Amino acid sequence: MPLDLSQIGAGQSERLIVPREIYAALPNRPWPYLRLEQGEVLERWFDQRERRDVVIKQNTGGGKTAAGLLIAQSSLNEGFGPAAYLAPDTYLVAQARNEAARLGIAVTDNPRSAQFASGQAVLIATFQRLVNGMSVFGVVGDGRDVLDIGTVIVDDAHAALAITEGQFRLTVPKTHTAYRALIGLFEDDLIKQSRSTWEDIEAGERQAVLRVPFWAWADRQDQVMDSLHPHRNDDEFKFTWPLVKDVLPICAATVTSTAVEIRPPCPPIAKIPGFAGARRRIYLTATLADDSVLVTDLDAAQEMVMRPVTPQRAADLGDRMILAPLEINPNFDELAVMTLARDIADGKLAGPGEEAKPLNVVVLVPSDRRAGAWEGFADKIWHVGDLEAGVAALKAGHLGLVVMVNKYDGIDLPGEACRLLVIDGLPRVFDAAERRERAAGSPTPALLARSIQRVEQGMGRGVRDSEDYCAVLLLGADLTQALHNPKQFALFSPATRVQIDLSKQVAVQIANEGIEAVRDAVAACLNRAPGWVRASRRALAEVRYDQHGVVRPTAVAERAAFDEAARGQYAQAAETLGIAAGKLEQSHASERGWLKEQQAVYLHFIDAGTAQQVLAAANRDNPGVLRPLQGVPVAPVRSAQAQARRAADFLGKTYESGMDLVLGVKAMLQEIDWDPERTDAAEAAWELLGFHLGLGGERPEKLYGKGPDNLWLLSGDQHAVIELKTGVTRNTPIAKKELGQLADSLNWYREHYTDTKDPVPVLVHPTSVCERSGTPPKDTRVVIPDTLARLKEAVTALAVALANGDGWWTNENSVAEQLRMRDLVGGQIYTRFAVAATQTKK
Repeated sequence: MPLDLSQIGAGQSERLIVPREIYAALPNRPWPYLRLEQGEVLERWFDQRERRDVVIKQNTGGGKTAAGLLIAQSSLNEGFGPAAYLAPDTYLVAQARNEAARLGIAVTDNPRSAQFASGQAVLIATFQRLVNGMSVFGVVGDGRDVLDIGTVIVDDAHAALAITEGQFRLTVPKTHTAYRALIGLFEDDLIKQSRSTWEDIEAGERQAVLRVPFWAWADRQDQVMDSLHPHRNDDEFKFTWPLVKDVLPICAATVTSTAVEIRPPCPPIAKIPGFAGARRRIYLTATLADDSVLVTDLDAAQEMVMRPVTPQRAADLGDRMILAPLEINPNFDELAVMTLARDIADGKLAGPGEEAKPLNVVVLVPSDRRAGAWEGFADKIWHVGDLEAGVAALKAGHLGLVVMVNKYDGIDLPGEACRLLVIDGLPRVFDAAERRERAAGSPTPALLARSIQRVEQGMGRGVRDSEDYCAVLLLGADLTQALHNPKQFALFSPATRVQIDLSKQVAVQIANEGIEAVRDAVAACLNRAPGWVRASRRALAEVRYDQHGVVRPTAVAERAAFDEAARGQYAQAAETLGIAAGKLEQSHASERGWLKEQQAVYLHFIDAGTAQQVLAAANRDNPGVLRPLQGVPVAPVRSAQAQARRAADFLGKTYESGMDLVLGVKAMLQEIDWDPERTDAAEAAWELLGFHLGLGGERPEKLYGKGPDNLWLLSGDQHAVIELKTGVTRNTPIAKKELGQLADSLNWYREHYTDTKDPVPVLVHPTSVCERSGTPPKDTRVVIPDTLARLKEAVTALAVALANGDGWWTNENSVAEQLRMRDLVGGQIYTRFAVAATQTKK
């Protein structure tokens, strides 16, 4: 009689819920056993599965996808369905489906299917499929049935958060009729905030940004609604309007030359009942140090976020040597690094007696402009639309040197797909609110954490499992600072910090050497030198995950205050933020200013006068916030100290070491560039340059809404009035309008500085020649590309010289000597590093 295998185990009807047991019972297991780290994560999650919000942290390549899918199946088996596994983009959705197929877990892509509703299959889709104003899962108030979700697994949660913010941001493009309607409604209010910035917006300057004053926005909600509501079903509106319409009065409306962006203080995630009502919400994340955004954006419970589920050890990360050439030798030319990257792509890395092997080199750049610098070295330059086919090609074989534009996450480059990864600059910021915050100067903790997150995401592209390896080169002083500055360094994950520390030991050995020393160091990693491999594995073996997540108290207050305000409880909302702001120390004045600005927004609904008083206090903490109705009184810049004393005081307070000084100066000078997308950064850097040179100063236009871009104190009774035109890319004569701006700034100066010498008028412009119809103010000096390059060289030389001595940058006499040697004393600067404005005769 033949065996009837269908009867075997027929009486065992109870469904398995322990993830390890589910895996063990799979008929076609892709591996004999789960990885140690996966098993530990699954066991710890299972023990804590009654918690509604669970954060799971693992290094890149640690097997989070498989763990997430097994958790989804466990939840279905236990009755916590339906279950949805949500990834940031279609590329990662495809990867998750492939992983599910390997595991033998049933999946669907249809949220309306019977398999999903009955818990017979896990839904795998993009996070955006759930979180949008026309979500098939239902939106509060839209009248449609809400699809119940028992368990939501959010893959790569930090990337999903960017999607969340985008979905809750109503963008009214300039091409839309509502744009002009809103501009007409608030033009006068915007001009009062800053006429110069308003003119830049009208002229199409891409970086110019102004927030509509909250009092004007709140008081004209009827007109705002009249401008927006008729377009609620337009393509530009329909996915966002249902999510923000009920909190429109407390939204921030930010105007740029391309759009009006309307954004709530926090995403009203409760509008998505499928997510807000899920009984289990699991966030799969990289091991990043600040998880506050999970609270502010997804309303995750603070106490749950601060208790992440992790493996016992963090040794599941591949081997990386992470070097910043500028930290090795401050005089490195970027062309030398580009040439080295090209050589490695061509196989010119092998040591004596070793066979040359061409390797794939991937370069991440933030913009097309930066990609252009690699044109002579690159085999391919790809944008987001090219990546799916491009990544497949890299995995299939050797392509050479590939440049990817503004894509720092969501790509998987295992093994030979990428052996050398070069990160050449931070990703560009396109969100108007974040651009406004960056333009204010000192970054808030949230902004700093986001920047480090992007760096770490970028560095994770080249190692996808514990056996993988990759060398990483970070170009630019700003990225080098991220490794060197303790505050920024602490924001990296534990395993990445260990790899950076180990790589620094290599950097110390080759300090001040040439590019060949960097080549040898990279070769030690890529050629698997036993000494390096042994040291790397030992270092990682000892790493432990952080057992406590970091959630800033201010983030909790922001979320709580928004929820209160959304319910109309404005007094409680304002009080919540006021208490949080009051607990911040002076070193966090910039963050305190932003909190007070939002506090004033809520206060306006119950006490407009007090709201203006709070806003005035916010402006004193952070000049980047809105200016109050009564304006900000002009406080003339004075100083009785000598220039060298002011410089030494500033440098001593700012830098702890000579390396800090050199990197800080290089990062500052890097921002002063002829780039229309970095004009605000250039103005902020020019102000900072004044402080480094002991010339103090300020940004009157930013402070008061009138006056020059920059004001430097050249001596006790003379200033330089400076207008920067670094966004001008044409090499045509200085326009009459630009000369008019300089003249207006001089008039502003004379109105408020009545007892000083006549100022030195300065333009920073690609040319010193003025158009025929324009007359430059008397004695106008122009910093042109050639003189700017020489000024940067002189300031860099100043920093290097001061860094070479024992604390010389804090010593007035040493600073004074170096300032004199470099022609950086007072008014000499604009004699030495600028030329006279002339008028064309044509």
